[in-house]
Amino acid sequence: MERRNWVDGLSDEDLAFLKRFILSSGSLKELARIYDISYPTVRLRLDRLIEKVKILDDEDIRSDFERLVRSIYAEGKIDSGVLNTILAAHRKEMEGEG
Repeated sequence: MERRNWVDGLSDEDLAFLKRFILSSGSLKELARIYDISYPTVRLRLDRLIEKVKILDDEDIRSDFERLVRSIYAEGKIDSGVLNTILAAHRKEMEGEG
């Protein structure tokens, strides 16, 4: 499997947030003002983006499917129970093909 750059896995929305973060010199307070949201909401968005980047850059995750599902989890779109159910089903299916 060809190893891709973690940036390739970021959405346009992620990249726009990252650009604004850099242009605001990393000021979460400034980002909250720009997006017209609370500081804790900006902090949560940044924490989720950090987790997503870690997942996209994790060389131990070999399956593109697992990387995708873990990224969706990092974005807060599914909970840990759903994540574990999907990954267990995926592993079971992969074992059946091996």
